[in-house]
Amino acid sequence: MKNLEHIGIAVKDFAAANTLFTKLLNAEPYKIEEVASEGVNTSFFRMGEAKIELLEGLTPDSAITKFLEKKGEGIHHLAFEVEDIYAEMERLRAEGFTLLNEQPKRGADNKLVCFVHPKTANGVLVELCQEIK
Repeated sequence: MKNLEHIGIAVKDFAAANTLFTKLLNAEPYKIEEVASEGVNTSFFRMGEAKIELLEGLTPDSAITKFLEKKGEGIHHLAFEVEDIYAEMERLRAEGFTLLNEQPKRGADNKLVCFVHPKTANGVLVELCQEIK
């Protein structure tokens, strides 16, 4: 793993959260994107090398909608940049971690992504991210 890529924050009111974080960080989001396959809206704020991602569920069955119903607003996941997502997935499996994806999938912000089950990471949902070239 190279570095912390972003922190994902689940929000109920996407517009209000974007306004709040724009004021808080004194910066506009550099990207707002719908990820239809995941049923979410996302926005990204750059903070030095790391980013803040706001996530809003768009469908009742999206992971973000379910997270908000169960836990409320707040930190949803930590994402780490990797150079080779396939090799990192294999390494983590060999170390005993459970992955939520058999193969990486296309995520927001031009990334291939895979998630590590929180039950095997002290309750933290971990995302692996690799830039699509």
